[in-house]
Amino acid sequence: MRVLMKNTPSRQTEFAPRLSANTLGRLPVGVARPGFAPRSLATGILHLGCGSFHRAHQALATQHAIDACSDPRWGIAAVAMKRPTVVDALRAQDNLYTTLLHDNGQASVEVVGAITEAVHAPSDPIGIPKRIAHPDIKLVTLTVTAGGYGVSPVTGRLDADCRSVHHDLRHPRRPESPVGMLAHGLAAVRRRGGPPPVVLSCDNMCGNGSKLRGAVIDFAALHDDHLADWIARNVQFPNSVVDRIVQPATPADPAAARNWLGGLEDRTPVSAEPFMTWTIEDFDGERPDWELAGARFVSDVTDHELAKLRLLNGTHMLLAYLGGLAGYRTIAEASADPVLGALARQFMVCEQGPTLALPPAELARTVDELMRRFRNPAICQDLTRVGRNGSDKMVARVVAALCDNIAADRPTPGAILLIAAWIRWFTASRAADAVMELIDPRENSLTPLVDAADPHWSAQAFLQRTDVFGPLPDRERLHRQVGDALAELARDGVRATVRRRLSPEFEGSVE
Repeated sequence: MRVLMKNTPSRQTEFAPRLSANTLGRLPVGVARPGFAPRSLATGILHLGCGSFHRAHQALATQHAIDACSDPRWGIAAVAMKRPTVVDALRAQDNLYTTLLHDNGQASVEVVGAITEAVHAPSDPIGIPKRIAHPDIKLVTLTVTAGGYGVSPVTGRLDADCRSVHHDLRHPRRPESPVGMLAHGLAAVRRRGGPPPVVLSCDNMCGNGSKLRGAVIDFAALHDDHLADWIARNVQFPNSVVDRIVQPATPADPAAARNWLGGLEDRTPVSAEPFMTWTIEDFDGERPDWELAGARFVSDVTDHELAKLRLLNGTHMLLAYLGGLAGYRTIAEASADPVLGALARQFMVCEQGPTLALPPAELARTVDELMRRFRNPAICQDLTRVGRNGSDKMVARVVAALCDNIAADRPTPGAILLIAAWIRWFTASRAADAVMELIDPRENSLTPLVDAADPHWSAQAFLQRTDVFGPLPDRERLHRQVGDALAELARDGVRATVRRRLSPEFEGSVE
């Protein structure tokens, strides 16, 4: 049972006892804990990417599924791909850690025991391919970010020229990339016989399972055409959509966890919001009863994927770039600004929402819930983190809906402002008082396209980049609108520029 607790400091000692299997009984009554003995679990899942998101989302959901059906087969071997920091911390406390789900000054606190083993891939004596091939592993799940797939943004296929591909082809027992690990692990499954594991991507990108499947088959074909064909015919790569805002780890987290845990020390807690969804395409094979932990299994995740990318992620970009220009540092601060908050709501209701297959009542509920999530002061979403790599995100989160709206003759003031604010950030981030850092894979080629003296030239130069925006309809009108917005942002500032683009329905909500 999880209960909401107020954060009251506990007495700290110089040498606090560590969270461990032996100290679970010392937890305060209000702290939830596994309903099973963590050491009794068998390992049925291998997870690549032992970061905060996995531990606050899939691992926590898996614990709840194990609790609900008393099935001990689904312990997780969690693999850190590069740094050993989290692995070392988990091993020192019997692979236990704390999740703190924050909501307006209260938290739901739970110790998680679903991880049976923490593995550091570069130093693992067994090797990840051999682990993938173990007969007990029924599922391989991933949270390695889109960049970990090695897929070219231009072709949508594996970038066969990248260094990690060449390394992994030469070192089948010690691959570095997730794709190499999977291909060599599945090759071992094929040699031993028996059913392969299901490979379930949980990364935040369109068609995550389909993209991963293509990359693994492409890699296998570089090594063995017969293996590539076997993977294509026998291995399932379902798509999935995940949603939970997880806060990056900070140095203050262990002290906060100690307060909640009654003095016990946890060196790797995770903080997140209470909201969570997980939508998974149906697949054949054994798995935890994740639906008992809130997951949904559907025949096609496309509609859920578009809704998440356009409403949550697209609006995040809007708030990040405009909020950064306005001097805010977090999504909570930017969305609490009455003018920016009104624009975010208008953007979701009038631009992103009409491009989705959502009934009006469901759209309204979703928008209300998102605005509440954005404004949660306990979750510090840094604008630099949210806004980084904008050139890779623009099509899926903004431009695809923009094109749909142009085709339907709907106005797109929010998308125009978002694009203009992103372009302006390439130079504004250099100011001494800038609150947001520019992080973009195309920074070197895009920065020279910003001309403060001629914003319309800048707009045209940026929008001609098909590697960022793809093919655009009505390009001349878009050039003009983005150029106008760039000029206004420079001359009048963010709030005045935004106010001019609020419809009366939403302008009335501005204080």
